[in-house]
Amino acid sequence: MPIDWDPAARQLHLHNGRISYVLQVLSGGALGHLHFGPALAPDRSYAHLGSDPFPGFSNRVDEPVALEYPVAGIGDFRVPALSVELADGSGVLDLRYLRHRIVAGKPSLPGLPSTYVEADSEADTVEIVLADAPSGLEVQLNYTIFADLPLIARSAVIRNSGPTAIRLTGAMSASLDLPDSDWRFVHLSGTWARERHVFGRRLAPGRQSVGSLRGASSYQHNPFVALRREATTEDAGEAYGFSLVYSGNFLAEADVDVVATTRVRLGIAPEGFAWRLVPGATFSVPEAVLAYSAAGLGEMSDAYHRLYRERLVRGVWRDRPRPVLINNWEGTYFDFDEAKLIEMATASRDLGVELFVLDDGWFGRRDADTTSLGDWFVDRRKLPNGVDGLARKIEALGLQFGLWIEPEMVSAESQLFAAHPDWAIGVPGRPRTEARQQLVLDMGRPEVVDHLYGVLTDVLASGPVSYVKWDMNRNITEPYGLALPADRQGEFFHRYILGVYDLYRRLTERFPEILFESCASGGGRFDPGMLAFAPQTWTSDDTDAAERLRIQWGTSMVYPLSTIGAHVAAVPNHQTGRMTPLGTRAAVAFFGVFGYELDPTGLSDEERREVRAQIAFYKAHRELFQYGRFVRLRSPFEGDGNETAWSAVASDRRRAVVGFYRVLNRPVPGPDRLRLRGLDPVASYRVSVWPEMDDVVARANHGVRGGDDLMANGLLLGGERHEAGRRGDFWAPLFVLEAV
Repeated sequence: MPIDWDPAARQLHLHNGRISYVLQVLSGGALGHLHFGPALAPDRSYAHLGSDPFPGFSNRVDEPVALEYPVAGIGDFRVPALSVELADGSGVLDLRYLRHRIVAGKPSLPGLPSTYVEADSEADTVEIVLADAPSGLEVQLNYTIFADLPLIARSAVIRNSGPTAIRLTGAMSASLDLPDSDWRFVHLSGTWARERHVFGRRLAPGRQSVGSLRGASSYQHNPFVALRREATTEDAGEAYGFSLVYSGNFLAEADVDVVATTRVRLGIAPEGFAWRLVPGATFSVPEAVLAYSAAGLGEMSDAYHRLYRERLVRGVWRDRPRPVLINNWEGTYFDFDEAKLIEMATASRDLGVELFVLDDGWFGRRDADTTSLGDWFVDRRKLPNGVDGLARKIEALGLQFGLWIEPEMVSAESQLFAAHPDWAIGVPGRPRTEARQQLVLDMGRPEVVDHLYGVLTDVLASGPVSYVKWDMNRNITEPYGLALPADRQGEFFHRYILGVYDLYRRLTERFPEILFESCASGGGRFDPGMLAFAPQTWTSDDTDAAERLRIQWGTSMVYPLSTIGAHVAAVPNHQTGRMTPLGTRAAVAFFGVFGYELDPTGLSDEERREVRAQIAFYKAHRELFQYGRFVRLRSPFEGDGNETAWSAVASDRRRAVVGFYRVLNRPVPGPDRLRLRGLDPVASYRVSVWPEMDDVVARANHGVRGGDDLMANGLLLGGERHEAGRRGDFWAPLFVLEAV
């Protein structure tokens, strides 16, 4: 997957047989963008793609609108990728090509999470340095192309090589100019318990954006957008993806000008951001991963899934089967003691559970969410033998033991706040806003991170802790860093996230065998930055099976199954009050990292038998559910949203499990066929239905069928009206395909 430099044409061409990314040093010295999309032939000049300036751009006819890292004030009147305040008060830069270097592999991005390679043969990288001569500002643009993925990883390092300080007021991770605006803008948005629903709209003149100013990537918008053609489907048509490896404030935007060209930019949100760059200092922007697909949204998602699963997630748990867990939270909330937990763990073991997780309430004097955050020492009233004593008893039962923490927060009623009130974020002289009766610690201060590392290390080293759920239950208000001078307050939010990353890095390096799961009151910080430290994320606090269909579908646009925490909870559901069958709850939760949120001691004998069967089924297909290719088949965001279907397909295409979900039953069903994708067309598959049932659909599909038949004609989902009428609402059969 070479990167070619043509000195005569002054052209860089990144290509791997699947995509091409072409840049050119223009006659005036600026870096122009010529092409990102389908693979182009190497050893050719593509200068003609930049020779026709877009109408109305500027008087600088040697520089078309497609600049690779645009700045303000030089004739490009759209939004810039880089904005600054120089010592003389101006904000004008003129970035010109200085040099480049092509290296095998992919250098790391200091201080920030990023994708990686394990061998230099997996990728090539070009580092291009642009310079503004009057100010001495240099920008190193980094581009990595992977050997067999339709992806480009982009980042930048900004260096002040001049004699005076420079103030950065905006520094994007990627800016991409496209020659038309005939696209739909797709984003993942929602709120608590409704995270990552899929929304889309046609681009129109002006700026269309999503982002977060909450101090976290947020429930409201995910740091990902896509552009797709109107006719693009899951398996056909063009699509671009833009994903940011970052967990803080961000902006993802498409700007359409009056002549219908499109500029997409992605990076740290400029609003509220500023960074003082003294002479000799550098600033690294987060990594952006750009995708191009000519074969629909499915191919785009496949590329992100593979890269993030295999070369963003790190550590021993990257490739290990994740354990089936049970979390005590919805079973007990704060009302538990050691005897109750042991009773729950014993019942869980008998069902086949492998990991018992103790959630909130084990520390300080935490009987409600009003107190004790920050006091990371055990509450001996509840756990007289300590966390270590409980963990050893759980381990003696044959289970692993996990623990909940929320290290970024502090309660006003806590020993930590009494000792260090200045560690809580707030503006001097103004009241602090409490949310969930808690405040946020200033993670941008090294002494705060050092303290948390010390107390949490004591807890995690005290006994056999195998899993940690790291929660973050509120966003930041009154942002202000007491340790920062007035002219550096714009650095607050980014320094906060760097501190979070630093604590994650130190704890995961100190405890490499612990499986970390990130959480932010559910899915409020489900982003690639977190995945570099915690290989799985609690997808949503909403465990209702019907709601989870939309949440998990939207999440899968970017994130692989191995990152999606999905659990069966008790009914009535604690978020919606809905009653769904136990089998339906499992059929949805199977597609991810599986577990339970309930009190197993309260199950009936019939429910226990059903749960045992669910866990046994999941374990039999665990590798497929966690690491298989996820194929979206029928969208809950199309039509009336009453039906959803998806599948997990093994990498060798020898096995698959297909999930079909009908929320509400309807009378007199007509014929229906669910056409599959991703199978081996020459293979024969034995089809069975889980759970076993004497149903017309089970009878119609049972037996051996060809992969070509299943993709061309599909599974048969109709049925005789009297028999179909007995299915009821929330019908969720699974189809197991095994090559014979």
